[in-house]
Parts: sequence; structure tokens; C-alpha cells
Amino acid sequence: MLSLFLVALASASLLPGGSEVWLARQWCQEPAPLALWAVATAGNTLGSLINVALGRYARHFQGRRWFPASPQGLARGERWYRRFGEWSLLLAWAPVVGDPLTVLAGVFRLAWWRTTLWLLVAKGGRYALVLWLADAWLAPYC
Repeated sequence: MLSLFLVALASASLLPGGSEVWLARQWCQEPAPLALWAVATAGNTLGSLINVALGRYARHFQGRRWFPASPQGLARGERWYRRFGEWSLLLAWAPVVGDPLTVLAGVFRLAWWRTTLWLLVAKGGRYALVLWLADAWLAPYC
């Protein structure tokens, strides 16, 4: 289970990873779906929260010449994020767009508890679906 936690954590960071495949593999070896779901969800949520922290830290560099956003662009982005961005965290599980969305949650300083709640819903839902599919399709082959 430790390996599942670490793979899920790394998969949520800006590093590439495939925690869904690892979860299905673990399910074949020890079918304890609730425990597997909890471990994968916790690891992946923690990994995304690391991205949020990186986004919060990146904001300290906004005065530098190389910072990718102007103060006006940052203010415009923050207004948009306050209006629509919170819901976008439901896509934090998605490849390519999920990790940047979590970084933006940090850049625009969404409250930690709200960020954590959205991430738990998104990540937990995805892993519940993976386990359901594993049970439906992989059970005869395990």
C-alpha cells in the first residue's frame, strides 16, 4: 500500500505518472477496495496540495522581470478564478490540465480547506471509478 501512496503522490505532482494502472494492479493482488481507495485518494490529494503550495510560493516572484504574468494579467486572472476557477478543480484528475489547475489554485490563493475539499471530491471520484472498472473488467483475469 505504501507503493500505491507514493505512486499516487508522484502522479499528482508535475511529474508524469500512472496511478490508475498501479491501483488496478494493487486491486488484483489484494482486493480491499476501500483501503486502496483511501490510500490512493490521500496520496494523490497530497500531491496536488504540493502543487498548490508551489503555486502560492511562485506568487512571491511576481515582481521579477521573468515572471510570466503582468500585474494586470494576474489581477484579471484572479478575478476570473474567483468566479469560475474553484469549480475547475473538479478536473484536477485530468491529464495535462489537472496539474496546472492545482498550481493556479495556489497562485490565486484559494483557501486551503476549499482546495482540499474540491481535490478530495475529484480524486476520490476518479479512484472510485477506477476500482469499479477494475472490479467489472479485471476480476476474471486477476
